[in-house]
Amino acid sequence: MKRPVLIDLDEASEMTPATAPMVIDDAPQGAAMQRVASLATRRASPLAKWFWSLLVSIVGFLVSLAAWNFVTGLIASHPILGMAFSALLVIFCCVLLAIALREMSAFHRLRRIDTIQTEAATAHAGGDLPMARKVVGHMTSLYASRDDTAWGRTQLEERAPEVMDADGLLDLAERSLLEPLDARAVAEVQAAARQVAVVTAVVPLALADVFTALTANLRMIRRIAEIYGGRSGTLGSFRLVRTVLGHLVATGAVAVGDDLIHSVAGGGLLSKVSRRFGEGVVNGALTARVGIAAIEVCRPLPFQALKRPSVTGTVQRALTGLFGQA
Repeated sequence: MKRPVLIDLDEASEMTPATAPMVIDDAPQGAAMQRVASLATRRASPLAKWFWSLLVSIVGFLVSLAAWNFVTGLIASHPILGMAFSALLVIFCCVLLAIALREMSAFHRLRRIDTIQTEAATAHAGGDLPMARKVVGHMTSLYASRDDTAWGRTQLEERAPEVMDADGLLDLAERSLLEPLDARAVAEVQAAARQVAVVTAVVPLALADVFTALTANLRMIRRIAEIYGGRSGTLGSFRLVRTVLGHLVATGAVAVGDDLIHSVAGGGLLSKVSRRFGEGVVNGALTARVGIAAIEVCRPLPFQALKRPSVTGTVQRALTGLFGQA
């Protein structure tokens, strides 16, 4: 007969569901906007620049030579068809010239805004009244054909002679001319932030949020530039985007910072329900930050008399009703 076997049981664990440590999920960081900023600010190597420049030159030379040989051969064999094709080529070249002139005009408008910003900074720093009057004259000329600044221009013309200091004159110009434009620009930022947040939260496709964030930010920055009188062409838009996002990346402003704490907190709460909702809130907040940076870049005058829009307030107004209290 076998003896009973004595099995020592381990001591009862003191760990219970109530005493178990809480698992803390990482707060949403707005991965889509981080990727967009990285793509937009990535600099090509000098070797890559040489490669693409030489490739474009070689291809352009070959295409031009082939077109010339084709046209001369066609004229020799079929004069009427050759002349018709030559006319089409001339029209095509005229269209290319018009596009080039439009791009040059867009760069000129952007440089005009840059000049006003530089002169305004000089006038502010030195209290230079003649320079301030020059800035006001440039701004009045810039918005001379704008109906939405007609009332402001009238008020500025009436009150400007009474102001005898540079800061006061620039503040008057800011309130008179830029206040209605600021409202339109902030509305564009809110629309872009709302679009990015909704697509990030709703669309489950892997790259849909990145594509939406990229296109929405491009469109937002271009419209903001148009609002402030710096309407840009295709090349000018990419230059403007690189300027805005490059500034944000250089200063670390694409990362989550103090002015995004409230939005990230809201995103963290929503991420308990849905990770995509939390990412949507943070991506919308980062889009708002890019938009406000674009306003500062495109605005002829810095924020002095008027209050700079806050990211938190912009996101709250943009996302109200979408995810509850964002």
